[in-house]
Amino acid sequence: GSEAADEQARQEAAEERLKEHVDSVLDRSAKTRQAALQSLRLAFSSQTLSEFLLEWRLTLTDALEKCLKKGKGEEQALAGTVLTLLCLQMGSGPESEEVFRSLKPLLVSILIDGAASTTARQSCAAALGMCCYVADADLE
Repeated sequence: GSEAADEQARQEAAEERLKEHVDSVLDRSAKTRQAALQSLRLAFSSQTLSEFLLEWRLTLTDALEKCLKKGKGEEQALAGTVLTLLCLQMGSGPESEEVFRSLKPLLVSILIDGAASTTARQSCAAALGMCCYVADADLE
């Protein structure tokens, strides 16, 4: 009984932290956004969060879109990595396909932008490849 209650409390605390990180990705400060993206990267790569992500995918997609559009270098690279992990967490299905389709044009534009940083371009290329494999229903 108490073990299950402890686990439930830990899960709720973890979800609260994730919500704070998602909100921080929308902050005005680039340092705050990057720190939030790094925290999300760590969380997405260390635990399964599929239910949380299905609930928060639209907010997260909007936040990642802003980071990819307005961010520079490191922020764009982190956003690409978080997007890759988001698609992997959600798996193959209409939700991940919707997220990928909405961000694919931005990934392509950063990839072909010669002025974008090398790390941002590499991250966007990796995100395109992995998300195409996992989330894109169009086999071409």
